[in-house]
Amino acid sequence: MKVKKVLVSQPKPTSEKSPYYDIAEKYGVNIEFRPFIKVEGLTSKEFRQQKISIPEFTAIIFTARTAIDHFFRLCEELRVSIPDTMKYFCVTESVALYLQKYIVYRKRKIFFGNSGKLDDLLPSLIKHSGEKFLLPVSDVHKEQTSLLEKNNINYTKAVMYRTVSNDFGPDEKFDYDMLVFFSPSGINSLLKNFPEFEQNDIKIGCFGPTTAKAVREAGLRLDIEAPRPEAPSMTAALELFFKEQNKVSKK
Repeated sequence: MKVKKVLVSQPKPTSEKSPYYDIAEKYGVNIEFRPFIKVEGLTSKEFRQQKISIPEFTAIIFTARTAIDHFFRLCEELRVSIPDTMKYFCVTESVALYLQKYIVYRKRKIFFGNSGKLDDLLPSLIKHSGEKFLLPVSDVHKEQTSLLEKNNINYTKAVMYRTVSNDFGPDEKFDYDMLVFFSPSGINSLLKNFPEFEQNDIKIGCFGPTTAKAVREAGLRLDIEAPRPEAPSMTAALELFFKEQNKVSKK
């Protein structure tokens, strides 16, 4: 069966120059974007149940822009005023720059790493080990915090948002020839929305080893996988797939 309609389980690209659009035009396929999962903020009532008092902390560790959004949203809802002396530690410069949405950047003490991992921030955290750190996270998070404990960093995790299934409505068509996933949560959401799902001729593509594992553990067939040497990105893997499909159809 020739693949003509693809569902990519990610938000629609903001740029018209996205490689997905190039693939759609080049190979005459319809690519639709619809996340299978979405991020939802905890309510102020739910947050209070953790018995965490934000004003007690002197520094914040941010691992994502989403964490920044939900931290400042909760502060507003809880009527918490953030002092100018608050220090911010971010895993990358782009995450740090996102703080400009909420604070006067040049007037604050902001530190950032390069790799996107907490261990890259460690020298700065150790240098300011006298601070009391707050680490905003999702209910299901992958932050490896053991190194913080090993280095006696005084920190507290605060769950501020959660990942939930982005349910399909009863009137939504599900007539795709290919599904592309980027996280195990996406696979879980597929099976939650369609408990009777049968793959048959539907192709499944995914990015990352943990997502690939989730596909196989769900008893599904994995047809396209990235990253791999010849396809470092999901779009590169799709390009190879459609190139091969065109070759076969011309025979």
